[in-house]
Amino acid sequence: MAAAEAPEVLQQCGCKGIRTCLICEGQRCGDPPWQLSPQKTHHFLYCSDSGWAVGAEDSDFEGWAFPFPGVTLIEDFVTREEEAEMVRLMDRDPWKLSQSGRRKQDYGPRVNFRKQKLKMAGFCGLPSFSREVVQRMGLYPGLEGFQPVEQCNLDYCPERGSAIDPHLDDAWLWGERLVSLNLLSPTVVSMHREAPGSLLLCAAPSAEALGDSVIAPSRSVPCQEVEVAIPVPCRSLLVLAGAARHQWTHAIHRRHIEARRVCATFRELSAEFSPGGAQQDLGRELLQMALSFQGRPV
Repeated sequence: MAAAEAPEVLQQCGCKGIRTCLICEGQRCGDPPWQLSPQKTHHFLYCSDSGWAVGAEDSDFEGWAFPFPGVTLIEDFVTREEEAEMVRLMDRDPWKLSQSGRRKQDYGPRVNFRKQKLKMAGFCGLPSFSREVVQRMGLYPGLEGFQPVEQCNLDYCPERGSAIDPHLDDAWLWGERLVSLNLLSPTVVSMHREAPGSLLLCAAPSAEALGDSVIAPSRSVPCQEVEVAIPVPCRSLLVLAGAARHQWTHAIHRRHIEARRVCATFRELSAEFSPGGAQQDLGRELLQMALSFQGRPV
């Protein structure tokens, strides 16, 4: 059945507005007004060992770096067997067409972020196969007390030209930590900052010097000309918090999808929906439903 459905999936498109994929691009004629965003001029690579963004090799900023806080990368968070079983169970449910060549499955309330309204209709919890994964998250530093109220599965494939544009996740409903489990293939998360001003750079610290004081900044680079690449291995867990969550947008470029990739992103509640917040009662109801682990895609 899956093999018979594949050609149909590759002919359909869920793009709207300026967003496109390989399918709709192949159906349009003339000069496309939906060109990809211009690439940033200066490329830096996130180093998980140091927590710094380091200038790319053979670039103008090779050997220079700046601190990049708010990123946690946990490799081999699930086993190959767990990965295969999770994707198998996801594929039993229908995938909905989404923007930029993606497909999605949502487990969460229906939300209108612009009007700041949500509906519980149809939401009956996170999927049962996520229970153990969520419990495991709380065992890691930085994820203590993490209780997701929403799970969004995204399916990327190179044949559709799948990607996701630079964006910040909502902060009205969703809380401090964004947690994504990367399955089936490695990728790169590209971080951008559109704020004016400059980033101050230091000489890239060596492994031996990480505990020592850092030299005073000696160079700078405009924020808007910087892209930080975070390599995300297969079966790893990526956590964005603090500045990486609120000040830097995140994206997946088409060129970084070389095989099928499935990503499960988990989001917790904001302070407004947490105990002591203005909507704590609704938050309690959402969390109770989410953690029943009886959900199907809404």
